[in-house]
Amino acid sequence: MAGPVPYLGNPQKTIEILNKYRFVFQKKYGQNFLIDCHVLEKIIRAAEITEEDYVVEIGPGIGTMTQYLASAAGGVAAIEIDRALIPILQDTLSGYDNVDIIHEDVLKMDLRRLAEEKNGGRPIKVVANLPYYITTPIIMGLFEKHVPLSSITVMVQKEVADRMQAGPGSKDYGALSLAVQYYAMPYVAANVPPNCFMPRPGVGSAVIRLGTYAEPPVKVTDEELLFAVIRASFNQRRKTLQNGLAHVQKLGISKEQTAQILREMGLSESIRGEAMTLQQFAEFTDRAVGLRQA
Repeated sequence: MAGPVPYLGNPQKTIEILNKYRFVFQKKYGQNFLIDCHVLEKIIRAAEITEEDYVVEIGPGIGTMTQYLASAAGGVAAIEIDRALIPILQDTLSGYDNVDIIHEDVLKMDLRRLAEEKNGGRPIKVVANLPYYITTPIIMGLFEKHVPLSSITVMVQKEVADRMQAGPGSKDYGALSLAVQYYAMPYVAANVPPNCFMPRPGVGSAVIRLGTYAEPPVKVTDEELLFAVIRASFNQRRKTLQNGLAHVQKLGISKEQTAQILREMGLSESIRGEAMTLQQFAEFTDRAVGLRQA
C-alpha cells in the first residue's frame, strides 16, 4: 500500500479543502465531486486495481478517487484540465509518491506515448468520474486511438451506461452501443444516486466497466466503413436501413444493391438498423465492399 489512508471520501473533508482554496465549481467542466466512500471502494473493486497496474485517471478533481487509486495501484497519472485544481491536487496527493499530476486536456494528449513511457507499452487501466457532456468523445477517443488498455472503469450518466450495454431492439440501442461493444465487454458495477456527489447532478449515475477485447468479437475488412454504416443507420432511427444508407457515399453501392445484400443475408429489405446485431453490420459491410470491388 502506497502513502497514507485515503481521507477525502468524507464530505466534511471535501468542504474543508474547497473552502481552504476558495474553489469555485466550473460549469463548463461539468464538475461533480464524489463524496461517498462506499462508491469509491466499489469503483476500485470493479476496476480490479492491483500493485501491478498503471492507472490513468481523467478528471481527478480534488484528488478524492486518486487517493484510493494511489493506495491500490503501482502508479497513477491524474490528468486534470482545470488549472485551479492543480495546487489542490498537489496538496491532497502530497503523501503519495506514485502519482503524476498532469495539467492537460485528455482529448489532446498522446496516451499511447504515456503508456509507453510510464508502463513500458503494457496495457493501462483508465478510471474516471467523467464529465457527462464529454463522456462519449473521451471513451471513443481511447478506443479509436488504440491506446493499450486492459479496462476502462468510469462513472457516467445512468442513461449513457444503459446505452453502452443495450442490445438490438431496445430503445437504448444505438451507434454508441455498437461502438463500445466492438471494443469491449460492458458491465454495470453500481448505480449511484445524485446525493453521492457535490454539487448534486440532476441525473442518476452508474459505474460501468469496459473490459477491452484483445481482438474485436467480429471480423471486418474495413473498420472505418463499418462505423460509417452504423452511424448512418441510426442518424434517423425510424428510417429503414436502405433509406438510412442511401447517402453514404463511402459505401459506394446503390439502394438496390443494399436490398440485394439484405436478401442474401436472409434479412427483410425493410429492416431498420436498431434490429441488427454487430455481427450483421460487419457482414453487411464486408458484402458491400465485395460488391463494390466485383
